[in-house]
Order: sequence, then structure tokens, then C-alpha cells
Amino acid sequence: MAVVLVATMSLDGFIARPDDSVGPLFDWFTAGDVDVHAGDEQRPFRTGASSAAWMREQWGRIRSGVIGRHLFDHTGGWEGRPPAGEHVVVLTHRVPTDWAHYGTAPFTFVTEGVEAAVAVARERAGDADVSVTAGDVGGQALAAGLVDEVEIALAPVVLGRGKRFFGEDAPELVLDDPYLVVPGRRVTHLRYRVRAG
Repeated sequence: MAVVLVATMSLDGFIARPDDSVGPLFDWFTAGDVDVHAGDEQRPFRTGASSAAWMREQWGRIRSGVIGRHLFDHTGGWEGRPPAGEHVVVLTHRVPTDWAHYGTAPFTFVTEGVEAAVAVARERAGDADVSVTAGDVGGQALAAGLVDEVEIALAPVVLGRGKRFFGEDAPELVLDDPYLVVPGRRVTHLRYRVRAG
């Protein structure tokens, strides 16, 4: 079981524009002719064959994910359906009890900090992987020593400015050499282990 920091990233290190739009970053989700589901059967991706195999293998190991409240609000909580895995843990300062799916969707809201959020996600995941979405929450998890691996879907895009993959306060860190590198259509998939110490 691993805790994996994950997102699609531009060549200059961004996961979204300043207004949270992603522009061409997610072009790889529709750049092929192979249907694949990351977790939600109602939201298929249509990728190239190598990306589809990557998603099935790597994303198929994820059972629970950690996101921040900003992403939750931006996506509307994906209508109560986890985008990957079976459960979502939302790190927030205020629990959205007015959300239409509150209490019925497989979402847990944690207010006690990133360590508590990852602990809940690990409990929900059992022996499977936990994803932590990149950005400020991902950077917090990395700084706290909670991340085992970093998975980047590197898009051939330069955004110029925006939301950073490792957030605004990422620690200085050296990763091991990538142990998986898979070229795909409009993306290169990279997986690194976080170097201990």
C-alpha cells in the first residue's frame, strides 16, 4: 500500500491555470480510441492504448483519495461519485452539510489537518493505494512525510502561470529516478519513489 501524490502537470509545473481551468492539460483524456474508466463508470476516458493500460494498472490500485476543499467545490464533488477508487476524503475547514450528496456519497470530510485526512484515507483503502491530489494539499502531505510516491501525467503544454503541482510551500526534496516511464498520446506518465531521509 502506497500513498501517491498524483495529477496531470504542464511542462512548467502547473496543474491548472490561475482561474482553475485546465485548458489543454487534459487533452490526453480524449486523445485516443480506447475507452477506460478510472473509477466512475459514468465518466469514461478515451485515451491511447498505453495510457489506458497505465490507468488500469496504476489507478486500479487506488481505493481511496484525498483532496482539498477547493477541488471539491470546483468539481461539485463529482456529483457524489469518486473520480477514482471507492472513497474520497476531503480536507476542509468547514463540513458542507448542505451538499446534496452529504451523508449518502462515499465522501468523508476531515477538519483536523492533512495527517488526519491521510490516516482516514489509509483506513478506507485497506491494503490498496491512497491518492493525494497534487496542489496545496499534496504539498502539505509531502512536507509532512506522508507521501511514498509521486505520479505525474506530464502534458506537452506550457501554461506560463497557475496552480503549482507541489503547491505554494513545497519542501525541497530529491526523488529517486523514475521507475516507470510510459509515453502516451499527449502525455508521458512518470512514477517516482520519494527518497527516504
